[in-house]
Amino acid sequence: MTAAPTAPARDEDGKNGEPPTPQAGDPFDQDVLPAPPGATGVLLRSLLAPMRGRVALTALLLLLQQTAVQAGPLLVAYAIDRGVPAFRSADHGPLIAVAVGYLLCAASGGVLQYAFIATAARVSQDVLLDLRGRIFRHAQALSVDFHERYTSGRLISRSTTDVESLRELLEEGLQELVTVIVSCVYVSVLLLWLDLGLGAMAAASFVPLYALVRSYRRRVTEVYRQRSTAIAAVIVKFVETMNGIRPVRAFRREAANDADFRALNRRHERTNGDALLEMARYVVGSRVVANTTVALIVLWGAYRVADGTLALGVLAAAVLYLRRLYDPIDRLGMFLNAYQSAAASLEKIAGLLAQVPSVPEPAAPRELPEAPSRHPGREVVFDSVRFAYRTGGEVLPRFDLTLPAGQTVAVVGSTGAGKSTLAKLLARFYDPTDGRVLLDGVDLRDLAGPALRREVVMVTQEAFLFSGTVAENIAIGRPDATRAEIERAAKEIGAHDFIAALPDGYDTDVRKRGGRISAGQRQLVAFARALLADPAVLILDEATSSLDIPGERAVQRAMATVLRGRTAVVIAHRLSTVEIADRVLVMEHGRIVEDGAPAELIAGTGRFADLHRAWRDSLA
Repeated sequence: MTAAPTAPARDEDGKNGEPPTPQAGDPFDQDVLPAPPGATGVLLRSLLAPMRGRVALTALLLLLQQTAVQAGPLLVAYAIDRGVPAFRSADHGPLIAVAVGYLLCAASGGVLQYAFIATAARVSQDVLLDLRGRIFRHAQALSVDFHERYTSGRLISRSTTDVESLRELLEEGLQELVTVIVSCVYVSVLLLWLDLGLGAMAAASFVPLYALVRSYRRRVTEVYRQRSTAIAAVIVKFVETMNGIRPVRAFRREAANDADFRALNRRHERTNGDALLEMARYVVGSRVVANTTVALIVLWGAYRVADGTLALGVLAAAVLYLRRLYDPIDRLGMFLNAYQSAAASLEKIAGLLAQVPSVPEPAAPRELPEAPSRHPGREVVFDSVRFAYRTGGEVLPRFDLTLPAGQTVAVVGSTGAGKSTLAKLLARFYDPTDGRVLLDGVDLRDLAGPALRREVVMVTQEAFLFSGTVAENIAIGRPDATRAEIERAAKEIGAHDFIAALPDGYDTDVRKRGGRISAGQRQLVAFARALLADPAVLILDEATSSLDIPGERAVQRAMATVLRGRTAVVIAHRLSTVEIADRVLVMEHGRIVEDGAPAELIAGTGRFADLHRAWRDSLA
């Protein structure tokens, strides 16, 4: 039986190919990664900086639109105090002028509002496009150890839910905020101009409203941070369950997973409810202040109209302006909701983008010396290497090893011996804690990423395939390869016959993770991919473990050709794989305890001889 396609190899860490689980207090154990102070503001400014001109145009359009809109009550006041008396005197001119002016203000306000929304929408979409691209590019650039500790569900949450929160702020919240601010300034100035007393009373109401806004913002900040974390936990659980659906079914975890998911969903529901309650408190408080102020102003204004110290048109305009002053205050709460949600999301995105790759690109890359010919491979040297995962103990104490160019070395040992860590250091998925890994005398840390990937290729047990055709998956290492070269690689590795038998041959879509073909077939495609890439150093990390016995023998025959002349490191649990090696290393606790040719070690009395006898007995 072939292994499940999603089951990764168990290596020395005992965690299915992953480093030790983060301990309590590790930032990767939290949803929010640490970011430098002010990183959120810097990120937002960097997103808006390329669009300064369009942002300025958006602000200008809004100012013009508010100018047109706020002229309405002034025209009403003029109509009541001047137009109606003139009309009664058979002078129709003032009322006609007011009607025309009102229609022009309404029409221009609508046109300007449309232009503002269209421009603001384009700005927000460009910002979100830029941000999603940054998250994707940065996530790809981060080192393997980051992805082994920070779940893919959290990355998905950053680029979907958190970006969506920012979209709501840019497309709706900022418009509300700017509208409220501009409207308040316009209305306050006009009220003071119409009547100093009425304007002063309206301005005095801003004191309790300001206190209310500050209190609401302080309370809701933590609520939205918790809400963002809760939805991320829901996404993480969903992605984890769907990716592990086979073991879920095999071990009947559906009910337990459903209970866990319900608990996470309830937590998300509670945080949403808390946000709505805070919003309700704010709206009720703001309306109490607004309605009280309007009632006082109307009563006082009516008294002054009756007393003859205030024109009726001025009072009518003041009441209209008060409505325009306080109606946006409710919308300000919506903005604060969007702002706090976006602020919590932007904080998490800024924390992600602030992460620095633990395997950085060299500032001044070095070139490898020219090989006398494409093959043999290159010399590999582990020089006084020490290595420990960030959250675990030391895996490799002091490790020294030289692999001559063109030699195939098999590495065996029990789980936890350090075999896969050795492979990851050679592939530069990690850098040594101390010491150097050299390729033809050049430290891997001094090689540019593309140069290293051309020289060193790793094939793992998982044999991950991307959605797309078989040909596209084989050509990943050499995208410019011709169809003839792709087919030649598949033939040499023994994959051509099964590929040709697929419904569309090399153009067959393998679908998600290569689910359309078997685990053994995916492994053959991965070998063809490595062969086409034509590296000088090839690493096979449990690369035949998902093949059945006939498939393994077919691949071993092909491997004899593929590995010839290359420097190869073969991490193996199946000792049948060792037969193709020139040399065998037996590792225990991060150290080499035996080193020699396969036949020499089998004939001895050491650890490898015991392993080999046990393997032979199992076959019998």
